[in-house]
Amino acid sequence: MMEHYEKYRDRGVEWIGEIPEGWEVKKLKYGVTINPSKDGIDKNSTELVTFLPMEQVGEDGEIDCSSKKPVSDLYNGFTFFRKNDVVVAKITPCFENGKGALLNKLETDFGFGSTEFHVLRANQNVNNLFLYYITKSETFMKVGEAFMCGAAGQKRVPTDFISDFPLVSPSLREQTTIANYLDRKTAEIDELIAQKERLIELYEEEKTAIINQAVTKGIDPDIKLKDSGIDWLREIPEGWELKKLKYSASKVGSGITPKGGASVYQLDGIPLLRSQNIYFDRLNLDDVAFIGKETHDSMANSKVFSGDVLLNITGASIGRCFYVDDNLGEANVNQHVCIIRPKKEINTKYLYFILRSNLGQKQIDTEQTGSGREGLNFEALNNFLILQINPEEQTAIVHHIETETGRIDALIAKTKKIIALQKEYRTALISEVVTGKIKVTQEAAS
Repeated sequence: MMEHYEKYRDRGVEWIGEIPEGWEVKKLKYGVTINPSKDGIDKNSTELVTFLPMEQVGEDGEIDCSSKKPVSDLYNGFTFFRKNDVVVAKITPCFENGKGALLNKLETDFGFGSTEFHVLRANQNVNNLFLYYITKSETFMKVGEAFMCGAAGQKRVPTDFISDFPLVSPSLREQTTIANYLDRKTAEIDELIAQKERLIELYEEEKTAIINQAVTKGIDPDIKLKDSGIDWLREIPEGWELKKLKYSASKVGSGITPKGGASVYQLDGIPLLRSQNIYFDRLNLDDVAFIGKETHDSMANSKVFSGDVLLNITGASIGRCFYVDDNLGEANVNQHVCIIRPKKEINTKYLYFILRSNLGQKQIDTEQTGSGREGLNFEALNNFLILQINPEEQTAIVHHIETETGRIDALIAKTKKIIALQKEYRTALISEVVTGKIKVTQEAAS
């Protein structure tokens, strides 16, 4: 059962409410040095020090210290920090997602990182781990989000917010007790979250296995098999035939860059699908680009129609694919996305599942490894092998896959909800403890 302090008082800070008797409230800048200077650092030094780009700092406080660069390469243009400082992301959405860390595991005495970090250095009256948990509290994150300013998508937490944020602090000894308690409790919560995340991975592996089995072996457990003639594919059902994609598609081709490039993008209009919009489980239109009707009509050869399968053919997301249905409406694609338009005898979703399965992805990987190219060409795509079966079997396989993966998707959604609740609880617990709403005893901290 949670304990509370005997007496509380209101210090007039709406965000925090009442605090325990004996606790102090002062602006953060009076207990912390914010974005400290590089005094004493030789800008011409060739010493290798830690370099922390944003992607090497996690939402859970973990950091990847593997990147090292000479001081001379980092002195100008990057954020400076020392070991045991606290870093907080200041740009959206990194701040809202909780990116930040206590740099107590830094492998060098000092280092540099992204300019999108604020650096906080605790003075002798503030425990640095307690300070870190202040920045992870619901109060700090919610209020900070409200204070963000700048253009949409590029909003940042201003230094003034950090400086003026009310630091609610007990004695240094109690700060240490609280920090140790939160270290233990959040580690327990993080372990539960990690277990759920691993469960989601297993669910995803199960989905992949279902798709692979259905499109290469069928859904009848008693069906007779024959040698496919391909080592990595092995056996396939009797009556199934391997056929080149070009014989089953009326179109295999990509789009182009609109004349004028990104300058012709609009706030609304006709969606121009790019590789970042194509995922294995959806078309993600959150950051879709829009073009006008005139531009769309000038790109007539890459207009997208219901029933098409879209495949990323360049970059890190190569191989990701999804299909188009009637809900999309008019759309176009750029040069990084290939349109595969199946003929009438090929079910769109069946073709999508083949390309998503090991049968499709293995051929993509092989083509990449063998050619050394950074993208797939249309000759290679036209020669991709798919399994030709009758339309009734295709429909049955699609129905089977959607039923089984739908069952698993429901489990994944439920697990993600549990993870979200655990993360909410973690943030709320931190906020309750660092503002004194819950009393932490020595016994609870040990």
